[in-house]
Amino acid sequence: MTDEQFDAIVANHLAVIEERLLEATVSSDPFVTEAAAHVVAAGGKRFRPALVVLSALCGDRVDSEALTHAALVVELTHVASLYHDDVMDEADIRRGVTSANQRYGNTIAILVGDFLFARASGQVAYLGVDFVDLQAQTFAELVEGQIAETRGPAPGADPLAHHLAVIAGKTASLIRTSALYGGMVGGVAPDVLAALGRFGFEIGMVFQLSDDLIDVVSDTTGKAPGTDLREGIPTLPTLLLRKSADAKDQELVRLIDAGLADDADLARALAGLRASRAIEQTRAEIARRAEVARAQLTPLPEGPAKRALGRLCDLVVTRSS
Repeated sequence: MTDEQFDAIVANHLAVIEERLLEATVSSDPFVTEAAAHVVAAGGKRFRPALVVLSALCGDRVDSEALTHAALVVELTHVASLYHDDVMDEADIRRGVTSANQRYGNTIAILVGDFLFARASGQVAYLGVDFVDLQAQTFAELVEGQIAETRGPAPGADPLAHHLAVIAGKTASLIRTSALYGGMVGGVAPDVLAALGRFGFEIGMVFQLSDDLIDVVSDTTGKAPGTDLREGIPTLPTLLLRKSADAKDQELVRLIDAGLADDADLARALAGLRASRAIEQTRAEIARRAEVARAQLTPLPEGPAKRALGRLCDLVVTRSS
């Protein structure tokens, strides 16, 4: 099979998943359907479903219906978490549209998130006990990661180590599960399944660190640049900036800590951060971790699925370039 033929197969799977994803938001109450479809219909990268598909195709006995259910579980779980995250972050925009909490209010957004978690549970029930158990473990990690982010680092703890632990819980855990679900659906050998799990975790870390960088350097995403910066949410660039002994960097830290309520101050902070060594250091760390992820693919059988997963490592690096 050529890579082009393989890509067509992947695209067909993703098209089915996209259609079924919207179906999963349907409720007997039209208002619930509207609110549940709000973020889903806005689109998104569908990174997690794509990883389920690619990982499943590393095996030789893919059940298309099981594959679709597995992909729906991880994406519905992800979207549900976004509804809750946006309430806690008081976000205004999500995927280029008004966030659900701004459109429907916090209470409705929380309840719709719960509705989508329930829909994910219905999907995973089709797959069996092992999938249910992994989903429960992953959900716990997501919540623990959110709690850790909300509380912040303990007194005396390294803020950067704490940030990486938050990412491991909030982002990498579900992306790891996406790869594991795919491998389980595809019936891959135990050593390949373990490798997919390691790959999923590492690429999940890279994915979020790339988002950290995008918050500072990009003007073309659905989220306004500097959103995390203005809200005081720690990111890899700002944490590296705080470690700098350079006087200009410390002056920039003081500006950021003052709150950035004024648009002019936010613009100054963004310009200063973009010009700092912290950006170069962040890019280097993202590239390093992408290679760590790529190294996990060694046990996988040679073929278009392995090559596609390798290209994924390049994609998560270049998306923040």
